[in-house]
This record gives sequence, structure tokens and C-alpha cells, in this order.
Amino acid sequence: MKIENRQQFLLVLTLAAAALLVGVNFIYEPLQNLWSARSAQIRELQAKIESGRKLQLRGPADHKRWNNMLTNSLPSNTSMAEQQLFTALDNWRRSSGAEITSLSPQWKSTSTNHLTLHCRVEATGNLGALSQFLYSLEQGPLGIKVDTAELSAHDLTGQQLTLGLQLSGLALPQPAKK
Repeated sequence: MKIENRQQFLLVLTLAAAALLVGVNFIYEPLQNLWSARSAQIRELQAKIESGRKLQLRGPADHKRWNNMLTNSLPSNTSMAEQQLFTALDNWRRSSGAEITSLSPQWKSTSTNHLTLHCRVEATGNLGALSQFLYSLEQGPLGIKVDTAELSAHDLTGQQLTLGLQLSGLALPQPAKK
């Protein structure tokens, strides 16, 4: 090979290597990173679309559940809400045969749009009466949730039991009637 051809060959080879280096570092890798980022973004958006579709399908059931919560929640007037709870507890007590020995309500406001009524209830009776009382409380239409339940015996045979309950109820402002 002649020196001129060798120089031209090395020059062309150097230019090709430089073009390849520039192409890989400044064109191919940025485009690959861009496509990878776009693919990740597309997957994320597709997941959001799927979540939105599921939310749309679940929408009527959610609206029904929310309306049920609104109609069964305690009134936002604290005295009316307490009276409604006390009346319901008295009805459940009479139907079950349990005796309520202690009742201590306490209001908590954690937000501007709702109140929470926490109530400690202690009832005594036999196992059947207390289980019926608890069943009535759970199945009643009132929006009350049992947070904790404690059962203890007062005699050696376990015939006289005490049920301690921590209840919470949600008081929502009632929507304006159309």
C-alpha cells in the first residue's frame, strides 16, 4: 500500500470512527433514553386510563354507597345526633335483653365538613343477650362503627358478662333538598 493511500485510508477510518462515536453518544443514546422515558410514560398513562375505566364502572355502586352513608349518618346537630344514638341504643337494649350500665359520648371535630361522635358503652347480660345487642347494633341502619369490643365475666360460671364497646359515628351535613 502506498503512503498516500494509507493516509487516506487512516483519515477515512478516523472520520468513520469519529462519526460513529458522535452518532452513538449524541444521537443514538439520547434517542434511546427518550424512547425509554416515553415508553414508561405511556405505560403509566395506560395504567391511569385502566384505573379510570374501573372507577367509571364502579361509579354507580360508589354513588349508591355514598348516598347510603349520607342518609344513615348522624345529623350534624350534636344534640339531635346524641338523641338518635341514645334512642337506637335503647331500642337495641330492649330487643336483646341486655342492660346498659354506662354511656359516655364525646364529640371530635377533625375537619370542617364533618364531626365524629365517639361513645363508650358498657352493657351487661348473658352471652345471648350481649351477642343479640351487638348484632342489632351492627345491622342497624344507623351509621355507627364498633371500634373496639371487650367482653369480661363477673362470676365464676360466666353467666353474667360485661360488654365494653367503643363506638364511633359520623355526622355529615345533610345535603340541601332539591
